[in-house]
Amino acid sequence: MVYVLLATGFEETEAIAPVDLLRRAGVTVNTVGVNGKVVYGSHNIGIEADITIDEMDLTKAEMIVLPGGLRGVASTRASEAAMAALTKAWDMGLYVAAICAGPTVLADLHIPDGKNATCYPGCESAMGSAKMVPGAAAVQDGKLITGTSAGCAVPFGLALVEALCGKEAANTIAEQIVIR
Repeated sequence: MVYVLLATGFEETEAIAPVDLLRRAGVTVNTVGVNGKVVYGSHNIGIEADITIDEMDLTKAEMIVLPGGLRGVASTRASEAAMAALTKAWDMGLYVAAICAGPTVLADLHIPDGKNATCYPGCESAMGSAKMVPGAAAVQDGKLITGTSAGCAVPFGLALVEALCGKEAANTIAEQIVIR
């Protein structure tokens, strides 16, 4: 089970592309409404989440994913339940993934400290003691996976698939969607 947190103002591409790719690979994914069942993204696209944050059960999870979007990141930071879920997932040894400005939330929780990571260009100063990897679309360091931006949502999603299903599955999905 993968949980993708959708907080008001999330970046739609960074959430939906990884959900799509994971589901293509046969992974069970639940979108999680942080601020209710219907959540509006940064471009005012309303998404009906599969569940709300109070319905999330991390004991059934393999991974938790946080899309970016400046308002989405602010909404995540303002949610005690979301911040607690990210911390608990990391403490449980689950994969924790974030893209764009999302990794800065993980930095608030000291998750990427000393680990290789990436984030939206210009957000590096908010990444604490993470070892920044410039120019990377997605970076995996152990159970931490970070991505750069909406333009990197597909490589980020494929990195999530590879982490959970293996390189062959990620390559198969990349071929199916004719990535170049």
